[in-house]
This record gives sequence, C-alpha cells and structure tokens, in this order.
Amino acid sequence: MELVLVRHGLPVRRELKEGVADPELAPDGLVQAAKMATYLSGEAIAAIYVSPLRRAMETAAPLAELTGLTPIVDDDISEFDRNSSEYVPIEELRGTNDPRWLKMVRGEWEEGHDHPDLFRRRVVAACERIISAHSGERVVAVCHGGVINQYLAHILGIQTQLGFFYPQYTSIHRVVASREGLRSLATLNEVAHLRG
Repeated sequence: MELVLVRHGLPVRRELKEGVADPELAPDGLVQAAKMATYLSGEAIAAIYVSPLRRAMETAAPLAELTGLTPIVDDDISEFDRNSSEYVPIEELRGTNDPRWLKMVRGEWEEGHDHPDLFRRRVVAACERIISAHSGERVVAVCHGGVINQYLAHILGIQTQLGFFYPQYTSIHRVVASREGLRSLATLNEVAHLRG
C-alpha cells in the first residue's frame, strides 16, 4: 500500500490569552490546498484521513470534494501543539530567533505541547493503524510537519525531537508499505503542484 502524507497549507498566525489556538488557512494556504487537490485527484485514492485541526481539515476539503471521499478524522495525526493557545508559523519563529523557537531547538517543550516521546509513539501507532486498514490501497493523510517528521524518522531509523527536515506547505511524502512490514520512503517533499 501507499501512504501519502500531506502537510497542511499555510495557516494564519493566532495567539490567544486562553483557549486553544486552531487557526484557519491563510489565503495562500487555500490556494496551496486547491493545487494539491488537483494534483492528487487523478490518482486512485481509497481514503482520506485528516487531523481534526482546522488547518488540516481546510487543506483536505478540496481533495475530498474532487474525489467524492468523506475524510476520516483521526486525532492521533494531529500536531504536538494541538492544545496550545498560540500558533505561529515555524518560519516566523525561526526567522526572528523567537525565544519559543530557541526553546524548541534546545528540546524544551512548551505547556500545551505533547511530550516528544508520547507524540512519537502516537504518530507511529496512528500511521501503522492506517496502513493496516488499507492493504493494497493508496491512502492520503492530511496532517502536520511534526507528524510527517516523526513517522518518516521512524521508518528511516533517525532519532529526532524537532524534526530532521522542513516539509513545505501542502508538500507530499509517499511511503510504500508492504504486508511483511517493510516501509520505504518513495518521495520526500513533493511540491511540483505549487509551481507556476
């Protein structure tokens, strides 16, 4: 089977005093989602899984519409910061050397973030569960950069807390999974759909 992991589109920045920040896609993110949907809609897709976070749900919506599939919401492919009161795109944090970015680099986790070990176990278990449910099929999972990093690190045998690469918005990452348990990375950071 082929598990197609897709990162969500560009979301807006959201910082709240209390409650959970669950930002929608920015206008550019909506365009990215539409391009990704057009690109993937010509493939035989058996199911679409999606994180319950708004940025992932809005990214999956155009693909669901083009394929006629109803997305299956799976909380276990949501991001490590799913309960945080703020969402700032990682590029902004990194670009300004924001103290929150520096804490992440040092391996210090913020309140509202899942512990790295628990997050890794949750993500790996979720991806393996999806694979087991779809033998011989192609399945799309619209999720998050941290989720993609952790599952791909797992199959490549890399230990990482923050991530080992930067997945672009609406980038596509393909994992080929055999019934015997072999997992192979077929593509990383496909972004041809964003050109032009």
